[in-house]
Amino acid sequence: MTPGDIKQHIERLTARASELEKALADPAIYQKAAELKSVSQEHRKLKALFDNFERWQKALTEISENELLIAEESDSELRELAAAEQEVLQQEVAGLENKVRQALLPADENDSRNIIVEIRPAAGGDEAALFAGELARAYWRYADSMGWKVELLEENSSELGGVKSVSFSLAGDDVYMHMKFESGVHRVQRVPVTEAAGRTHTSTVTVSIMPEAEAVEINIRPEDLRFDVFRSSGPGGQSVNTTDSAVRVTHIPTGVSVASQQEKSQHRNKEIALRILYARLLEAKQAEEAARKSADKLSQVGTGDRSERIRTYNFPQNRVTDHRYNISCFDLPAVMEGEFGRVIDPILAADSEIRFEALQK
Repeated sequence: MTPGDIKQHIERLTARASELEKALADPAIYQKAAELKSVSQEHRKLKALFDNFERWQKALTEISENELLIAEESDSELRELAAAEQEVLQQEVAGLENKVRQALLPADENDSRNIIVEIRPAAGGDEAALFAGELARAYWRYADSMGWKVELLEENSSELGGVKSVSFSLAGDDVYMHMKFESGVHRVQRVPVTEAAGRTHTSTVTVSIMPEAEAVEINIRPEDLRFDVFRSSGPGGQSVNTTDSAVRVTHIPTGVSVASQQEKSQHRNKEIALRILYARLLEAKQAEEAARKSADKLSQVGTGDRSERIRTYNFPQNRVTDHRYNISCFDLPAVMEGEFGRVIDPILAADSEIRFEALQK
């Protein structure tokens, strides 16, 4: 899709934006929560697209003007200033072009959904549990930088300060779109704090990114659910609650089961367990539908399957590498402090390029 094609496409979208503005101006829509949410989201995305396209066009114009200045200006100092500005403008143009192209691609039905994230240690014992906790905290910092709301749903701590499992929700604009490529096996290579000989160990954790779901989306009947209550326990099995506040909910037709003991309230634990259960069932339903449609889907590098090794965090080399797109970032501490955009943004750009190429065929 050339810049000219993009401009024509955006001109056609202005008519759709006008329709949405008329809908939002009608007081009746404020009595229809679902429709209001859908229309508002679409209108907000179109406005962001138009703003980015305008900034992109302005930056392209400034680059052209600078090229003339560099070619015709006799003052060497002015030419140097213009050349330095060119580098900044070219980076800005590349970023804005990617945002515009990405916004014009066919949307994933889950892109605007909130998500539930589950992180669990895999291979590596205590070191894997420690990294699982560190990765969760890095995602929380990234979410904060994106303006998303973080809600801890379930956390089972390990004895050395890591986690046996942690589940949390992220809510905000386009959360799934940014986080969907995080599903899979994350490998960490470093010297564990418990390693006296200073040898580098390799451990793994699994990350699952699940779009949040409503019960109506997966047709759950009350009789399909079984609820069991039990007492919460802490690390090593110690009791942390003297009442039966923990809840396990099982979806009888599929056998999928979720337990929650994070809160002291049985009602709250039931709510958390149901949210995670709905997300797991929606994930399974969409995976089944995707498998049926796989012949018609666009080719993608990563499957998003939680069993696929997608990334390595190599501490001795200060490197994060995404294996699906062969993208590396050489500032691991910054990533672990929440600057996941250093990895996620290039992945989104690479995926957009692949999808654009597929659309041209």
